[in-house]
Amino acid sequence: MAETNTPTGKLFGPIVSPPGAHAPYAASPQQSRGRLYPEPESATRSCYSRDRDRIIHATAFRRLKHKTQVFVQHEGDYYRTRLTHSLEVAQLARSLARTIQADEDLAETVALAHDLGHTPFGHAGEEALDAVTKDIGGFDHNAHALRLVTKLEHRYADFDGLNLTWETLEGLVKHNGPLTGAQPAPIASFDQRWPLELTSWPGLEAQLAALADDIAYVSHDIDDGLRAGLFNIHDLLEWPLVDAHVKGVLARHGDKLELSRFIGELIRTLISELMEDVLDQTRANLAAGQFASAADLRGAGRATAAFSPALLERVKALKGYQMRNMYRHPRVAGSMERAQAVVTDLFGAFVANPDLLPPDWAVAARKGVPGTVARDYIAGMTDRFALAEYHRVFGTEIQL
Repeated sequence: MAETNTPTGKLFGPIVSPPGAHAPYAASPQQSRGRLYPEPESATRSCYSRDRDRIIHATAFRRLKHKTQVFVQHEGDYYRTRLTHSLEVAQLARSLARTIQADEDLAETVALAHDLGHTPFGHAGEEALDAVTKDIGGFDHNAHALRLVTKLEHRYADFDGLNLTWETLEGLVKHNGPLTGAQPAPIASFDQRWPLELTSWPGLEAQLAALADDIAYVSHDIDDGLRAGLFNIHDLLEWPLVDAHVKGVLARHGDKLELSRFIGELIRTLISELMEDVLDQTRANLAAGQFASAADLRGAGRATAAFSPALLERVKALKGYQMRNMYRHPRVAGSMERAQAVVTDLFGAFVANPDLLPPDWAVAARKGVPGTVARDYIAGMTDRFALAEYHRVFGTEIQL
C-alpha cells in the first residue's frame, strides 16, 4: 500500500463547526489534534461529522447487521443486532451531547463505532476467540475496533484504515475509562505511534457515548427478553430499577395492554429516568469542575459524565438480574456454547491449514503469523457467514 502523506497528526483546510452551541468543555473541531495522515478537510462537514460518515460507510459497520447482540439471527427478526443496538446508542448519545452542549457529532461517532470490533455470536464468540489466541495476545474487541479503523479497512489509496481524528480514536479506545497496565498489542503499538493518553479519562463526548451504551442495552435487552419469552411482565416486578416502571404501566393501563404497547411504555419511562439522571449528575459535575476546556476535563482524574451514585447501584443490580435471567438463560446459553465451538474449530482449522482461508488471507497467513490472520478473519465474520464457513470447511452444518 502506498502512503503518499507523511503522518503528522495535523489538520489543514477549512473546518466547519457543527450546528448548535458548544460549551468550553466540549470537543472543538477547530482545535482537533487532527488525523494521522493529513487530508484537506471538508468545506461542509466538521472533522467529527466526517468521521461519523466514514464509519457508516465502513465494511465493518455494515457487518454489524448480522452480528448477535443477545439472540442469534435465526431466532427472529424482532431482536436487536449489533447494528440496531449501535444506532440506538448513537441516538441517546446525540441527545445527551446536545442537551449539555457537547459536540454532538463526536458523541454520535464514538457511539456508532463502539461495537465495531465484536466477533460473531456476541460475547460468547469473543470469549472463544480470546481463549484460542492466548498464545498470540488473546482478543479484545476494543483493540480489534482500533485495528479495523487504523489498518484493516481498505477504502483509501493513500493509507490503511479510515484515518479518523485523534479524538474519535481516543474515544473508541477509552470510552469506558482510562487504560492502565499492559495493553493489547493493537492499542499498545498504535499508542507508540500516536499517543492516545491512555491513562487519562477521555473527552466528555466519549463518556456520554459509554453511558448511552449502558442505557440502551439494559433497557432494550428487557424488550428482547420479554418478546423472546425468557421472562414475563410479572417476573419484572422483582427486578431492581425496572419494578417501579412495571408498576407504573400496570397502574395506568392495567394488565390487558398488548405486549408491544406494554414494552413501549415500560422502556420509554425507564430510558427517561436513566437519561434524566445522567444529565442531572453530569451537569452537577460540570458545575463543580468549572472546566475551561476539553483538556481540563480530560485531566480531572475522574469521570465527569455519570449516573448518580444511588442510581448507579440500582443499574448494577439490574445488570445482575439480567445476567442470571437472560444472558445465562438455558435457551441462550445452549446456543452460545455451540457458537463457541464454531469459532474454536474454525480457528484451529485455519491455523493448521492456511490454504482454507480466502486467497488474499492465505497469502497474508503464509507471510506472517497464521493465528493473527485467522483471528482477524474470524473476528470480521457475521453470524451467518461463520456458520457458512463452518459448513464449507467441515462439510457439516451446525445448528445453534
